[in-house]
Amino acid sequence: MDGAPPSEHHEKLADDASNVEMVSNGEERAAKRLRTNDSAPVHGGGAEVQSVPGEGLHDAPKENGTNAGTVMTEGKVSNGASNGDSRGQVRGIAPIKKEYLINAPGSSSTEVDDDAAEGRAKPMDDRDRQGDNRGQGGQQKGKKERRSKKERGQNSERKFGHSADTIKICNSRAFYSEFSPRECQFGDRCKLSHDLRAYLATGRRADTEKFGGQCPVFEANGRCASGWKCRFVGSHSEEVTHEDGRKEMVLHGTATEAGQDELEETRPGVHNNVPASIKVDMGRKRVDFSKSDKYLEWLHGQARAVEAMHNQPDTSEEDRRAQFIDPPFKPSEKRRLYFGPETPALAPLTTQGNLPFRRLCVEMGAQLTYSEMAMGLPMLQGAKADWTLMKCHDSEIVAPAFSPRSPAHVTPGYDNSKDLRFGAQISGHHPWIATKAAEALGRFCPKLRLIDLNCGCPIDMVYKAGGGSALLDNHGKLERMIRGMNAVSGEIPITAKIRTGVKTSRPTAPTVLNKLAFGAKEYRDRFGAPGCAAVTLHGRSREMRYTKTADWSYIAECAALVKSYNEERDRLTDTAAEPDPSTLPNSPDGRMYFLGNGDCYSHEEYYAHLAPETSIDAVMIGRGALVKPWLFEEISAGQYLDKSASERLTYIEKFVRYGLDSWGSDEVGLGLTRRFLLEWLSFSCRYVPVGLLEYLPPSLNDRPPAYKGRNELETLMASGNYKDWIKISEMFLGPAPETFQFQPKHKSNAYEAEG
Repeated sequence: MDGAPPSEHHEKLADDASNVEMVSNGEERAAKRLRTNDSAPVHGGGAEVQSVPGEGLHDAPKENGTNAGTVMTEGKVSNGASNGDSRGQVRGIAPIKKEYLINAPGSSSTEVDDDAAEGRAKPMDDRDRQGDNRGQGGQQKGKKERRSKKERGQNSERKFGHSADTIKICNSRAFYSEFSPRECQFGDRCKLSHDLRAYLATGRRADTEKFGGQCPVFEANGRCASGWKCRFVGSHSEEVTHEDGRKEMVLHGTATEAGQDELEETRPGVHNNVPASIKVDMGRKRVDFSKSDKYLEWLHGQARAVEAMHNQPDTSEEDRRAQFIDPPFKPSEKRRLYFGPETPALAPLTTQGNLPFRRLCVEMGAQLTYSEMAMGLPMLQGAKADWTLMKCHDSEIVAPAFSPRSPAHVTPGYDNSKDLRFGAQISGHHPWIATKAAEALGRFCPKLRLIDLNCGCPIDMVYKAGGGSALLDNHGKLERMIRGMNAVSGEIPITAKIRTGVKTSRPTAPTVLNKLAFGAKEYRDRFGAPGCAAVTLHGRSREMRYTKTADWSYIAECAALVKSYNEERDRLTDTAAEPDPSTLPNSPDGRMYFLGNGDCYSHEEYYAHLAPETSIDAVMIGRGALVKPWLFEEISAGQYLDKSASERLTYIEKFVRYGLDSWGSDEVGLGLTRRFLLEWLSFSCRYVPVGLLEYLPPSLNDRPPAYKGRNELETLMASGNYKDWIKISEMFLGPAPETFQFQPKHKSNAYEAEG
């Protein structure tokens, strides 16, 4: 029934939700927060030792590892709680068996800053192939001793050099056989080379012999979008002699008659390809957003009405209601969602959460994936880099696993066969940005499971602009953003990812959850719920960042709060008193799913978080998947897997293949693949094989002392020195060009290049 207010029970629950007393360890945790000194060392017992296994490479045993695929169980190691102190180990130090420890004099205590894994240091991403060095700053200024004062934190001014051919060949020649070029649109004014043989002879580096000299992209797809620029071009080209004696360089499997631009935009197996013409129209403000404009105008009008109502406290209830007008249109009915224990989700991870890494995680068992956080304003300006983040692979548009614990956990009308795995995450600091970005995604990206609004990004650039975690303190703006996105996104559901709050001493998650579930009292009476289908809570505040462990007891308390919301809705049987179903997420029951996020690093932790008494629907995994992507495989198997170094190397090879498929097999594509491989290795090097540990389960926040692996390869892969990471990349991509540079995001890994 249009305009019908919710029931009295519904309204009372919403009014009282922010005052719900959280009884589970609430007083103890509050006292602990008051005692917390954020300037104190993170780990109280003993100093951490820097992981420098690469320094002991010559000491590594020569025998080959025989642990491939070994299953590790609690019976093979000493049992004990996850708190290291109770097992006699030093808190914060990985309990490595003595026979693998090595002497590493000079090792210093360091702490890795993982904030970069979730935040975004620059508004644009350098995967825009028109300029892959965007976002680079200058060299750090000052002398060595000045730099040494701050070795921790994020390298905000990083340089990656430049990967390009010495001679730039014109696209009218780069993708066609020698005697069949296209007409150059610039004619005599073109400054690029049109001499194919000169380019092949001196304008590029010679073909690499990696992968047996065979182009991985051509092998996988039967065509290669890099044309003559491919570093494996010899495997899909030949010189033929015609009857008249002329010799022609012939290229196989590249551009179509429609041209190279179409080939770039429609790579095989990739979806959500937004044509360049649409991005140009966005940049020139030629895209029609009249639907968003109408709804935003209505939203602003209601905000003014609410303000006026508060300024006139003596206004009668009838006069107050008269100030509100119905929205110009109702939200479309949304696709039903489902989250459960069988759907572990890969978190949206800036830089590391790229398409090749997501493909790898899906192969390992990830059931849900998210894009890297895209900035809403650059998207509306047609920025290629941000729209590139919306691309997904074939493996991400299939249905996730579905085996619910009980029918009560399933939304009525949910159809698993129509579900997808891939969702988009965006950030915005104004309602108009989030609303228009959601409309654009709903119109131009058909393969989206959901659109997630980032309300937890801690990075200063986003926070100070009013986006990310700043929304946790601006509930009115957050509600308007969710309502606007929900109104214009079509059938795509809207979700949100939040933190416990901005300040550790002032958690605001219950209030935010209340607003997402019901909306402000001024709106809910007439317009119903904002329409948030699911919420993910990261168990840290913005202030905490990654310096302390996630608070899963607090996450469980918030989950119980959301469960109480859902149970109350189930009791609303009087249809005349129910809110309009079109305003509810997952209508007709309006269920809001709840996911927990933070520090999950083993299948034991995963299932402990999902115990029935916690009321958590699903767990989202971030850094744990970066360190060991097979965590999803362990969750499915319900046991630890002791992966050998050779197995882990095959995962790196897969990443390289997927990277070349995504970014190209030319010099630029190899450079991007190498760069993002190194970004991943900066996390995967922290993995300590479970066969080397004294105790299980392992802890994500434990750092290992200097140790050697079971063979040289295992030791190399555990090195925290970025030079060793480059060596690993050269196993699959060949030597890096002289112009290539790499600086880790985390300064604790940014060793001096000289001296």
